[in-house]
Amino acid sequence: MMLLRLSKVSDGKSDHCDSEEMEMGFNVLSGDEVVKSKRFVVKPRIKVWMARAITTVILWTSVVQLIAIGEFWGPKLLKGMPYCFSHQDASSSVDVAKDSVSAKVALPPKRIYKNNGYLMVSCNGGLNQMRAAICDMVAIARHLNVTLIVPELDKSSFWADPSEFQDIFDVDNFIASLRDEVRILKELPPRLKRRVELGMSYSLPPISWSDISYYEKQKHKVVHLNKTDARLANNGLPIEIQKLRCRVNFNALRFTSQIEQLGRKIVRILRERGPFLVLHLRYEMDMLAFSGCTHGCDSSEVEELTRMRYAYPWWKEKVINSELKRKDGLCPLTPEETALILKALDIDQNIQIYIAAGEIFGGKRRMARLRATYPNLVRKETLLEPSDLMYFQNHSSQMAALDYLVSLESDIFVPTYDGNMAKVVEGHRRFLGFKRTILLDRKHLVPLIDLYMNKSLSWDEFSIKVKKSHAKRMGNPKRRVIIPNRPKEEDYFYSNPHECLPLQEDL
Repeated sequence: MMLLRLSKVSDGKSDHCDSEEMEMGFNVLSGDEVVKSKRFVVKPRIKVWMARAITTVILWTSVVQLIAIGEFWGPKLLKGMPYCFSHQDASSSVDVAKDSVSAKVALPPKRIYKNNGYLMVSCNGGLNQMRAAICDMVAIARHLNVTLIVPELDKSSFWADPSEFQDIFDVDNFIASLRDEVRILKELPPRLKRRVELGMSYSLPPISWSDISYYEKQKHKVVHLNKTDARLANNGLPIEIQKLRCRVNFNALRFTSQIEQLGRKIVRILRERGPFLVLHLRYEMDMLAFSGCTHGCDSSEVEELTRMRYAYPWWKEKVINSELKRKDGLCPLTPEETALILKALDIDQNIQIYIAAGEIFGGKRRMARLRATYPNLVRKETLLEPSDLMYFQNHSSQMAALDYLVSLESDIFVPTYDGNMAKVVEGHRRFLGFKRTILLDRKHLVPLIDLYMNKSLSWDEFSIKVKKSHAKRMGNPKRRVIIPNRPKEEDYFYSNPHECLPLQEDL
């Protein structure tokens, strides 16, 4: 007895994907006896067309069964063949196809140009330092008509974060969204990759704040750039270069979906509770050790910070006068100083303050004054379950990316030090509509704080002076400051990319 499943037959042709089926059982007997079926009687003298039809059905049935097995065990060749699927699977496939078509249509056309070589880059520093550097690298690759290899991120800095580019940024969006400007590959072609492994590549010496013409001198097939921070000037560059830097920063460098989703979750929790301020309290151990700022620290803490500074040979400045540096406005505000300034600016003491920072040096002791003044202090670790952050632990750049997203969405953003995150977030908030960003003038504030603490100023006098000095430091539209031959003292491009922003005519 042999059981076959046949698709319904029409005009001698079978449709193997039809959901309506017929069963035919038949007994094969010897000689000229009749073969009896449950539904049909087939004569022993079968016509040629019937034999072909049955053979075709048997073959198709075998193929379908093989493909079904192949979905789990078979080779890739079988998986590419057509096969029957359920209505639900069909709908899913149609949806996927639609998404693919939509995504394809949304992509900009590829830029056609003669490729002059390949640019490899090794970024250095923290997340936002590397973010700005990546924007510069895309601009350089575009100007030179070379292929950019997806940047390698810093793994040897203080944070020792092992994250790769694709662990932080949506690498496919990065490549696809810029395809009309520059060709980007995830890695070098095999032949060139072997040459690089043999040391047959050229490392371009790093020059800070360079004009774009500096890079035109290179004529090598593969060029490697390391120490990528501040590789392009703030000013004096072609407008198309400046706009490309913005496009990379604000559109192409999208975080991974996991980071984006968790960032949105934090913002949603905060929004449900009311308005919130993000305080980038840059009072972590590495910042204090690097800067030599020890105001308010006891002798054992000063010694600990000094040891760390000497432990990192690439931190060139070793002997530092902390008080002199503080008076010059080169130290981050302490948590105690920050509490005074926020109160003087009439920040509502019931507002939520989200601390965008790592572990604060001095712990609860140093945070006591700030918490007493603003009791609604929160962090991502207090808003989320431990399971939400388990995959981000020990990945400082991914944790910083969460803080970045929350900072963009806050009602007010206040950095206590003008480091890379403060600058890049400031520029991004300008791009999003000049959202309120309080840019603290530490050089002006430090003497005011000291006068108030010495009781040379009353609270009202102190508060009035603080508010007056910061009335125009709220992230308002303005032109970037240009200081010829002193690029480090200019306004940083990424904190105020005015070429990409809608400015008032009188500015």
